[in-house]
Amino acid sequence: MHKKWKKHNFSLIMGILNVTPDSFFDGGKYLNTQHAVARAIDMANNGASIIDIGGISTRPGFSEVSIEEERHRVLPIIKAVRQALPDIWISLDSWRSTVVEEGILAGVNFLNDQWGAKYDSKIAELAAKYDLPICLMHNRKNTDYTDFMTDVKKDLLESVQICQKAGLAKRNIILDPGIGFAKTPEQDLEIIRRIDEIVALDFEVLLGASRKSTIGKVLDLPVNQRMEGTGATTVYALSKGCSIVRVHDVKAMYRMARMTDGIMGKIPL
Repeated sequence: MHKKWKKHNFSLIMGILNVTPDSFFDGGKYLNTQHAVARAIDMANNGASIIDIGGISTRPGFSEVSIEEERHRVLPIIKAVRQALPDIWISLDSWRSTVVEEGILAGVNFLNDQWGAKYDSKIAELAAKYDLPICLMHNRKNTDYTDFMTDVKKDLLESVQICQKAGLAKRNIILDPGIGFAKTPEQDLEIIRRIDEIVALDFEVLLGASRKSTIGKVLDLPVNQRMEGTGATTVYALSKGCSIVRVHDVKAMYRMARMTDGIMGKIPL
């Protein structure tokens, strides 16, 4: 039986576990089950509450893989991580309902949909059926914004409506502004700066800006030198009411998040 999702009084770290050969930062590192499990355990030991497993790279110019290939990549890792970490939240980063349901049966208890239930609305039905939390990321096929933030919020609320129509409880809905997806670097910075407006929609909010190209553009640094920039986005977003951050550098971001929580009075001393 899956444990129930509830809003936490402190910030949560979602650790990224890419089981892909072509992800922009750590592609190819964790294709081996043993390496992937070791990485998941390391992240859990260093503060991750959620392990986000993904089998398709979403870096610019990525090639979509078949459902069979995605299944082949993620299912053995999910099963092995669940066996090694029976109590942790395991998230599946996928927008295909057939893979998602198999993932749930293998041990997934948190869904992460980069198309906000709009690519395959059956994911919303699965979240409702199994009473699971789902992160709805903002994404779209075009960048024809009339008013950027207004349109982003409208798009996110459309995703919320899909899930609520499927019968999903509000407590299980998390919103992600979608840094790097259908946005310019300037728009990425604007949505981080104004993330409190997403928080004001009255759902939990996750930020996934870790080591992304906008950070690289601001700092003029390659992907392997963007940890500090990621930290700045983490601390800022949490101070504005964001409650989850999806990151590569779990130990450093956990410490920054915990210190931010301390400053905000979320941690009793």
